[in-house]
Amino acid sequence: MRRVLEILGSSLNLTWQEFKSHKIRTLLSLTGVAFGIFCIISVLATVDSLEYQVQKDIKALGTNTVYIDKWVYTGGPDYPWWRYVKRPSPTYEEMQLVKQKVPAAANVAFNISNNSYVGYENDVINSINYYGISDEFIHIQPVDIELGRYLQPADYDFAANVVVMGYTIAETLFGKAEKAVGKNVVLKSGKRALVVGLIKKQGKSFVGGWEYDNSILMPVGFMKEFMREKNCNPIIMVQGKDAVPMEQLRDELTGAMRSIRKLKPTQEDDFALNDIDAFSSFASEIFGGINMGGWFIAILSLVVGMFGVANIMFVTVRERTSQIGLKKAIGAKRSVILTEFLLESAFLCIMGGLLGLSLVFILTLASNAIFGFAVFIAPRILILAITICIIVGVMAGIIPASIAAKMDPVVAIRSK
Repeated sequence: MRRVLEILGSSLNLTWQEFKSHKIRTLLSLTGVAFGIFCIISVLATVDSLEYQVQKDIKALGTNTVYIDKWVYTGGPDYPWWRYVKRPSPTYEEMQLVKQKVPAAANVAFNISNNSYVGYENDVINSINYYGISDEFIHIQPVDIELGRYLQPADYDFAANVVVMGYTIAETLFGKAEKAVGKNVVLKSGKRALVVGLIKKQGKSFVGGWEYDNSILMPVGFMKEFMREKNCNPIIMVQGKDAVPMEQLRDELTGAMRSIRKLKPTQEDDFALNDIDAFSSFASEIFGGINMGGWFIAILSLVVGMFGVANIMFVTVRERTSQIGLKKAIGAKRSVILTEFLLESAFLCIMGGLLGLSLVFILTLASNAIFGFAVFIAPRILILAITICIIVGVMAGIIPASIAAKMDPVVAIRSK
């Protein structure tokens, strides 16, 4: 153990002496390694952070949940909208029938949405999301209340003119968000509503989602008093029971909807079942492809950096030939010489890696300050970076170290 520590200390000292003696040469040679590590870590950290946020936003749409709609949510440039535009929209009555006909469903909710204004005294805010929801919505789509209360069963039963308000709306309309609770606001068509609750601030969503900060929630019956249901993008949200596979839930929903709409066996479905879990898998595949692109760029940079480090090691071996001969003459084994140079090469690459990591940390701070998006570096990514540096260092130094280990001590000592 003592011998190993001596070799490590000697290699680290020689590496530092090399760096001080040839700063410019060493820094230029380490640029490739630094850039490669920067590419790997920045891509992995950014993609990890993006994927975490996107998956979090997707899960916020409801886990183990299917959205019944006239539209298919896949989108894309070849989206055949003409196939879906004439389909009938889901209705509140169909939602009630789905509850009865689908044993695999744990919660079934109805939602209509639109966009209009919210006013208070002389102030008006436009482009506000209106959500008219049924009672089981809260079980599928949890809503954190900052102040006041959420909608109660009586609110749904009597279509009460009450709303739960998003944080940004309340902050803009009343100066302080907390002042919103208990105030009467004006909605579309002059409808008045009492603010009974304030939604906890959510932040920006990367996938759109519900965007509660800029939304108000109200009983669906109340919203239907001043907006037509079929013009408000109605959807039925169905959350499966924990032990029920998604395939079973989809099969039961398909059978129930075909039965409710009295479709013949030869008729195709006039509704779409949009699986939220499928979006999560699709997002993972996309981020996996981005990661592959980052790795490709990084590998090219690391190869360039590896040749730069190898060049340093060849020069170092030539400069220390007489020292190598002297060490071998007084009993140093080939393995010791080989280990010293491999460790020195690895330390050089670790220095390049630390330079790359420093650039990544600067990137994370800039991203948070400029875009408001927090990029985090997971411990496994840091471990991966150090591992890559060591591997690249060993590969870069193996040939020069082997040459040094095989030198004849007499010939080496006589060299100049």
